[in-house]
Amino acid sequence: MTHFWQSVWQGLRSGGWLTAARARGYSLILLGVCAVAISGWIALSDGLIDRNGKPLGTDFSNVYAAGTLTWQGRPADAYVPALQHAAEKAVFGGREVPFYGWHYPPFFFAVAVLVAAVPYAFGLAIWLAASFAAYLAVMRAILPRPETWLIAAAFPAVVVNIGHGQNGFLTAALLGGALHLLDRRPWLAGVLIGCLAYKPQFGVLIPVALLAGGRWSTIAAAAATVAALVAVSFATLGGGVWHAFADSMNFTQTVVLEQGGTGWEKIQSIFSAARMWGAGVPLAYAAQIALAVMLAACLAWLWRSDAAFDLKASALASGSLLATPYVLDYDLAVLAVAIAWLARHGLRRGFAPFEISLLAAAWLVPLLSRGVAGVSGIPLGLIVLLLTFACTMRRAVAERERRQDGAGVI
Repeated sequence: MTHFWQSVWQGLRSGGWLTAARARGYSLILLGVCAVAISGWIALSDGLIDRNGKPLGTDFSNVYAAGTLTWQGRPADAYVPALQHAAEKAVFGGREVPFYGWHYPPFFFAVAVLVAAVPYAFGLAIWLAASFAAYLAVMRAILPRPETWLIAAAFPAVVVNIGHGQNGFLTAALLGGALHLLDRRPWLAGVLIGCLAYKPQFGVLIPVALLAGGRWSTIAAAAATVAALVAVSFATLGGGVWHAFADSMNFTQTVVLEQGGTGWEKIQSIFSAARMWGAGVPLAYAAQIALAVMLAACLAWLWRSDAAFDLKASALASGSLLATPYVLDYDLAVLAVAIAWLARHGLRRGFAPFEISLLAAAWLVPLLSRGVAGVSGIPLGLIVLLLTFACTMRRAVAERERRQDGAGVI
């Protein structure tokens, strides 16, 4: 028995258990299971409502309803819970469905209007297919290897995002694409970062990294893009929709975040973990702010250093997930960006002990995080995110020490 556990430990340490053939095999198995599950979910639905009384694509119903309200000339109503819920029920012929709030800045109505121009099922299919294609293209650009398509497609956050009809693919594509283009086409990278303002909670650390790295053209392009998005939304929707958005933020903060209306087990932040464990709102915010400050300090040092860009990109992706109090398991699609950049660095420079096993755990965690937290109260997603960020920083520090040792010898 002792020999068995020693073998297990050594396998985890070396990562030798995860061969290329096994990675492909596990990915194919998970893809097959997910395909069957999604097919069954659709087949058993009744009029686009699943067996649990929820719309297919759940959260997508709020996007589609906001789009229909915009077509009717009432975009500001999307920020009023009662009116938005009525619009969501109207999408399904007046049937009772759960309420899914619209919390996005007004310029995201552009997406809502487009998907609401076609019937709900087509809008959902187009939205998921287009954003998934963008996500896969970015993953392949970061890590141009034959197996990237398969492993990225089988990443469990993919099926979580599909089940919710959510925007994790778009977020990952924008952030991953911006990082991929940062050296090649800094202005275009800035445009992508500006577009990421549709989920402003993920932009907390991006300015820190760009300022520390002196990426002035990217900063200018991002600021110009945000300004243009705001201006266009004012011109097309009017100023009233921005007032409605501002008024709705109190509901979003208090009900959705602080009171756990979404469900503590779904949110992957230290704020949510503290609230799940019984901490009050002030203490939970204090923990979140302390973590965000630590992350900002680490990223400022890293992006000012001469560390490999792969590590800077990976740390920014995982750090962006950790810095916000409101990050759900479908948002872990962004974790694929961190995994890809860290794997790219490891494949070039070699992996340290336990790093391959950690990457495998990070790949698998979106499948387990909600269930484990719901049953045990253990925030598995948060733990793996912290370990991923720490692993990236450790590699950067180790590289710096090696360079300093080499300079000393010379």
